[in-house]
Amino acid sequence: MSSHHTETKEQDYLIESQGYDDHFHEHHHGDKFQMNFLTTYIFSQDHKVIARQFLITGIFWAFIGALMSLVFRIQLGFPDADLIWLKPFLGKWIVVNEAGIGKLEPEFYYALVTMHGTIIVFFVLTAGLSGTFSNLLIPLQIGARDMASPFLNMLSYWFFFLSGAVMFYSLFLSTGPFSGGWVAYPPLSALPQASNGSGSGMTLWLVSLTLFVVSVLLGGINYITTVLNLRTKGMTMWRMPLTIWAFLVTAILALLSFPVLASGFFLLIFDRSLGTSFYLSDIFVNGQILDRIGGSPILFQHLFWFLGHPEVYIIILPAMGLVSEVMAVHARKPIFGYRAMIYSMMAIGFLSFIVWAHHMFMAGVNPFLSNFFVIFTLIIAVPSAVKVFNWIGTLYGGNIRLNTQMLFCIGFVSMFISGGLTGIFLGNSAIDIQQHDTYFVVAHFHIVMGVAAFFGMFAGIYNWFPKMFGRFMNDTLGKIHFWITMIGAYAVFGPMHYLGMAGVPRRYYRFDLFDAFSGFDAMNKFITIAAIITFLAQLVFIVNFFYSMYKGKRVTTQNPWQSNSLEWTTPIDAGHGNWPGKIPTVHRWPYDYGKDEREFVQQHIPLREGEQHSSH
Repeated sequence: MSSHHTETKEQDYLIESQGYDDHFHEHHHGDKFQMNFLTTYIFSQDHKVIARQFLITGIFWAFIGALMSLVFRIQLGFPDADLIWLKPFLGKWIVVNEAGIGKLEPEFYYALVTMHGTIIVFFVLTAGLSGTFSNLLIPLQIGARDMASPFLNMLSYWFFFLSGAVMFYSLFLSTGPFSGGWVAYPPLSALPQASNGSGSGMTLWLVSLTLFVVSVLLGGINYITTVLNLRTKGMTMWRMPLTIWAFLVTAILALLSFPVLASGFFLLIFDRSLGTSFYLSDIFVNGQILDRIGGSPILFQHLFWFLGHPEVYIIILPAMGLVSEVMAVHARKPIFGYRAMIYSMMAIGFLSFIVWAHHMFMAGVNPFLSNFFVIFTLIIAVPSAVKVFNWIGTLYGGNIRLNTQMLFCIGFVSMFISGGLTGIFLGNSAIDIQQHDTYFVVAHFHIVMGVAAFFGMFAGIYNWFPKMFGRFMNDTLGKIHFWITMIGAYAVFGPMHYLGMAGVPRRYYRFDLFDAFSGFDAMNKFITIAAIITFLAQLVFIVNFFYSMYKGKRVTTQNPWQSNSLEWTTPIDAGHGNWPGKIPTVHRWPYDYGKDEREFVQQHIPLREGEQHSSH
């Protein structure tokens, strides 16, 4: 009996001082002689270092993806311009005519559009956003020494890195990278002979994204396990910051949907390499009929969009979580409707799995079947609206600090409303007959999941930069970055709605040769110039980011934003293991701002005598 009692007491001591991690000595006491440059910065198992690796890799890919968009925007805005100055960078993809004028190869235009979509959606807004902030904040905000499996966490990053390396390599193939659109619909993706980019470029695209799926699954398993099992004493689920709820729901969505994408990819690989006919039937290439019968390209669309729609929430939910947390901290006010926020995230997560065919209204799907998807697509606007009203409720009457991260939060809400409203048009299958595959669609999803997700990410970076690097980013440069990006994003994607309503189709190489579309030349020029200016503002961010890492104002207090969550109870430059002594015990929810005449009360502060738990 007594030995059992001692064991329990010992276990309690371990939990209190070390989290549920009884190999804690490996983290702290072993560090002095075990760690070298490789294990500290390259193959690190510390979640904080892995978060930085995801972030910096994400910034690299965002830069590449944005540069690609500039090249094809110049093509669309100035189709007659001489692009010979791009020849040193793009080589044979700039074709020089007899007059010595350089033109973008049409095939490469499609490769750029394809790569831009793939890179931004997967490498930047999935890995760069979730990978960075799930890693950084989950252990710190729930009171854990590290992830449930630091080793799997490291593997998750290196699979992502490998995936990126394969994609980067494909950019330099003589036949060019894959050029069949980021959605990779067959038959362009299923027949290596269909186009230049359908050969080796497509093969490497599939290899890269299969590795990426492995990375996402390793990360997701880790995030879920950590949140469910490693919370510190007192940290009930209903005391978790909204960031953690968002990362948890995101990880569950990723775990359920990415394997479906992988299955679609495997069947595509079979069709390409083994002669099967999952997606091919009655295909003619150059007048020759291929011996492929019985497949359906629509099957791939179902498998792709079964990931593709949860994917947009995998992108936007972490941004929503970051915005909710940053907004409450800098409005100096409890988040409005804490439980409603959580239930709405769960509702979005559930509904995201039953709306995928709204991407396929024009693919020959039975119109009666479409009705089902229309209804749920419109219903998903309800939990999204709940979140919008709650953010506005949080801001209302708050003592708002208008620093850079707060501006990006307000910008996020603005973008989410504008982009969300156009989704209601597209979610209606009758209206979609007109809008499908026009610039209206491009405008809608860029604002609601592209720009909005970037705004959430920027809010997170400006807010947690002091935690990541022990220094502040420059607030003035941050505000310049915000205002140019905010105005620029609307200047780029606002006019596109009009182009789409006028019937201008997406994925065209140039419009000036069509009588119907040549009237929009001025608008296309305007969009291109706005895109270039917006890109330059991102360079301000990149300079600010890397300069501040080494030369920014040092953080001198443990809790610079006077925030309540646990990450601000760790030392300024926390080592592996996060807390040098015991992990704090949690006594309250994370949003006690302006309570009992105290401006903020951190989660580890016990309740005073007679103090009530805040209602949430």
